[in-house]
Amino acid sequence: MPKSLRVVLENLAYQSLDGRDVASEIAALCDWSAQTAEIAVPLAVSRVMLPDSSGLPALMDLAAARDALVERGMDPGGVEPAVPVTLVIDHSLIVDVAGHPNARARNIASEYRRNAERYAFFKWAEQAFDRLKVVPPGSGIIHQVHLESIAQVAAKRPLADGPVTTTEFVLGCDSHTTMVGGIGMMAWGVGGIDGEAAALGLPYQVRIPRVVGVQLTGEMPAGSTTTDLVLTVTERLRQVGVVGAFVEFCGPGAASLSVPDRATIANMAPEYGATCAFFPIDARTIDYLSASGRDADHVAGVKAYARASGMWAEPDDPLPEVTEMVEIDLSAIVPSVAGPKRPQDRVPLDRVAPAFREALTAPVGPGGFGLSDDALSAEAQVTVDGAPVTLRHGSLTIAAITSCTNTSNPTVMLAAGLLARNAVARGLDVPPQVKTSLAPGSRLVEDYLADAGLMAPLEQLGFHVVGIGCTTCSGKSGPLAPGISEAVAENDLVCAAVLSGNRNFEGRIHKSARASYLASPPLVVAFALAGRVDIDFATEPLGTDADGRPVMLSDIWPDRDEVAALERDSQTPGRFRKVYRTLFDGATLWDELGNPRGPVFAWDPSSTYIKRPPFIELGSDGMPDALDDARALVVAGDSLTTDFVTPSGEILPDTQAGQYLIDAGVKPADFNAVTQRRGNHEFMARVTFANQRMKNRLAGGIEGGFTRRAPDGEVQTIFDAAQSMRAEGQLPVVLAGKDYGMGSSRDWAAKGPKLLGVAAVLAESFERIHRANLIGMGIVPLVFQPGDSVESLGLTGFERFRFTGLHAAVTDGAPVSVRAESTDGTVTAFDVRLDVASKHETDLLREGGIFGEIMKAALGAKQERQSA
Repeated sequence: MPKSLRVVLENLAYQSLDGRDVASEIAALCDWSAQTAEIAVPLAVSRVMLPDSSGLPALMDLAAARDALVERGMDPGGVEPAVPVTLVIDHSLIVDVAGHPNARARNIASEYRRNAERYAFFKWAEQAFDRLKVVPPGSGIIHQVHLESIAQVAAKRPLADGPVTTTEFVLGCDSHTTMVGGIGMMAWGVGGIDGEAAALGLPYQVRIPRVVGVQLTGEMPAGSTTTDLVLTVTERLRQVGVVGAFVEFCGPGAASLSVPDRATIANMAPEYGATCAFFPIDARTIDYLSASGRDADHVAGVKAYARASGMWAEPDDPLPEVTEMVEIDLSAIVPSVAGPKRPQDRVPLDRVAPAFREALTAPVGPGGFGLSDDALSAEAQVTVDGAPVTLRHGSLTIAAITSCTNTSNPTVMLAAGLLARNAVARGLDVPPQVKTSLAPGSRLVEDYLADAGLMAPLEQLGFHVVGIGCTTCSGKSGPLAPGISEAVAENDLVCAAVLSGNRNFEGRIHKSARASYLASPPLVVAFALAGRVDIDFATEPLGTDADGRPVMLSDIWPDRDEVAALERDSQTPGRFRKVYRTLFDGATLWDELGNPRGPVFAWDPSSTYIKRPPFIELGSDGMPDALDDARALVVAGDSLTTDFVTPSGEILPDTQAGQYLIDAGVKPADFNAVTQRRGNHEFMARVTFANQRMKNRLAGGIEGGFTRRAPDGEVQTIFDAAQSMRAEGQLPVVLAGKDYGMGSSRDWAAKGPKLLGVAAVLAESFERIHRANLIGMGIVPLVFQPGDSVESLGLTGFERFRFTGLHAAVTDGAPVSVRAESTDGTVTAFDVRLDVASKHETDLLREGGIFGEIMKAALGAKQERQSA
């Protein structure tokens, strides 16, 4: 049995000992084989991890549930986490200032000024909920902090007869929670609505369609990095198709990888669509736990537990029996980037320049920008810091070393520092139009880079630390130098960003960087020096030295032995303990914040950040048997990401959401980012489906949050159209292609459509997390029959739809019948399938979503205490 499934089996066994009836699930898992059909099981959650971006709306929902109890004359304590919850404030830092020694101080000051209301809410929540702990801003990115300090791997869990030790099972409200799979833990991301339910002790159901093994063989060649490996893994597994699957890494190559290398691969599981990415516990796990400063007794306990429970792996273990085995030869890994719009679109480094030029004129889509041949010569002249700059297609405007994915890996971070050192020694510099930044996911990184003497050369190239936390990877790149964005827009230039992150979806990184590439930290430095992405590093120099000699990338690429030596010296238990000793201690700005107290939150009706969410009060009569007079609000193609449904970056004044803030008295300079406004449902409704690069086929070719209600109708915002539909008694629905909802785990990508009245989403396939979020909000996920699609059925999206047979679909899996009547009276009839994973999900749909269940749990907990 794959060890990932052993963890699931152990979890079920624990539940059985705890008195839950999971006998049938245990039997099904014990009988599992490579030919087993999909199974669904409930899992008992050990802990919940929350980033502030998703954690804010989740905790606000719990606060609203407490209000509902008070309004019923009951004790608000009925809503209380049943398992430990850790919230890490890491998604609020914007790179307002970069390339200057005082960048961090200025960015932090702006962060606290903008987010004081949000942070005060978190301080209230920490004192209101007994099992909640908050990591203040500036301490690190949630997944890196989790890996380096919080994760226990194996921990004691209570039972009536005394505690037992099991592998931890953690849910996080961020899709990259999978990162700790690199140390043998079972963990993955869910939306905030699943996270808050799990925190309250409600069952979490997982669907296991199959287990895919990834056998790693060979050794990494010199010149290739872990980033190159993970981009190859992402590309390959997207080709195989592992959406929703468990992915378990095995083979001698996996055994040879360090824990940071494994964690980098596991972090990217959402990019290849897997539920989890799992490396079993072995000697390298134990070495990492010791090196990262964990208590010696705990480390010894993890090792003893793993050996006793059968979770321990040896390099020569036989390969697990899996549904499908994929082999990847590490010796074949070559330097690569991924882009220009998706993390799975790997491009070998020697192909970047021609691939970019091909993308310029390729049709608009995941790999093309649709420029005409006449537009290829466009350019613009700007002045940056007194220096003249010519911007062309491919000019680099952002180079960011950021994200937990790669800054958690000392090998690539030290390589970036060494490349910077070598570049400075040869007299190279970064062109003025490139905004450079370094935002590590842990204070540990800056500490060991400084100790190795590598911060100084990085800073000389403009890679000053702008803060500790998520920045460019989550769309918080901040403004470019004056004049650049205007020149890019006026001349329709396809300029680029290069970042060491995990996401590069169109419109995410920056509005003026239409092409975005993921790359290793040393390659981020290399592209910054070049100032463009359409460079062939093998034949074109990065620049010239003081003697006028060309400097090639190969001339300054760091030596692998030097990187290894620095890594050995830098990763010490003392360093980890020093950095993490003050993890939960806030800086002066944190201590100076207001600290509201009490069991219920005092909502401020005038706040534009924190408004009592309406989801508890919305309620539902449950799912109807039919959706009559349904009309398409959005018709999209393949790979519509959660970034398109709910953007995460800049708020533009000329958008409906921006105008809402202006009307509320907020100046554009104080807009903050969309992520930080998730506590205001009125704002979030207006930003839903309003990504500036949104391509709604109903809008007649206009990009952005627009639609039409008839072929000859006027173009209007999606928000306005949804209000009109609901006023006229019509039900908005969404039609889409494959991989609907890929990307971040944000529950607002389901909450926003719920506020717009969306009743169903009909797609060719869904990403796991988003499909679950839709169900949690009572939105019906429907899937076309194999071979059917919007195109094959000849649908325009302007039809009048009727969906019937929903109750039978929930009860016994019967097909849902669809009748689509076009404007000329033509009727198209077809069947679709309700996409649910378990009885728990069908029950949620019957009840209209998860909030009714949350209130039932709260009321039930109160009644149990009264009986006791």
